[in-house]
Amino acid sequence: MNSLIRLPAVAGVFYPAQAEELRTVVQQFLQRCETTQIAVPKAFIAPHAGYVYSGNVAAMVYATIQSVRHLIKKVILLGPSHRIALKGLAVPIAQYFATPLGKVTVDIESRDICLTLSQVTVSEQAHLYEHSLEVQLPFLQEILADFTLLPLVVGHATPLEVSEVLEKMWGNDETIIIVSSDLSHYHDSQTAQRLDQLTSQAIENLQPEHIAYEQACGRNAINGLLVSARQRKMRAHTIHLCNSGDTAGSKDRVVGYGAYVFHEN
Repeated sequence: MNSLIRLPAVAGVFYPAQAEELRTVVQQFLQRCETTQIAVPKAFIAPHAGYVYSGNVAAMVYATIQSVRHLIKKVILLGPSHRIALKGLAVPIAQYFATPLGKVTVDIESRDICLTLSQVTVSEQAHLYEHSLEVQLPFLQEILADFTLLPLVVGHATPLEVSEVLEKMWGNDETIIIVSSDLSHYHDSQTAQRLDQLTSQAIENLQPEHIAYEQACGRNAINGLLVSARQRKMRAHTIHLCNSGDTAGSKDRVVGYGAYVFHEN
């Protein structure tokens, strides 16, 4: 295994493994989205299930970037650790993240800056099979012509610890922040709708204290973003809210998906 390149772990499972098919699927998702973006967005929350379930919701996030994509050169991408127990946040050893659409360059300078914080460590294992970051990359590759990536897997970390990392990496209009997270898990559709609506209200009101573990698998990353957003008096907007029962699954046991965008005042 070449440790300099993080190879795709869920191609052919969460999204198509062939480049041509993957590009077509992503473009179809994007073309279905209405884009009315005027202000330059700074941060986003996007779901990370298989594309058949949440690809259309994720596309609504990335469609808001299209009008300002020429400005964006760096992406800070955070997602929860599904595979291993992790304390703090983990950056990768790899210098590139690969998908069927090609390689994305890891921002080594930003990675090294993050490592000056005690809550950030290097972990190849945390990134090796983690899908929450990987499924966002084909959308980014299709939207952005050229960008670098700072991938962060978030484990047991406080909102303040996550916010501290974000503040170091905040940058200007060239830098965007994406938190990868699904919402409630495995309730019936009616219960999920109620829980996810409460989560959306907490996000729009920038209230991390109102989002519990069962409300979002990426809760720690979301709440860190909300701490920074509140400090900076940002505005958060829900683009779309649904669940797997609305897309490609049964309504008896669903996963919630939300798309959110944040603007600086």
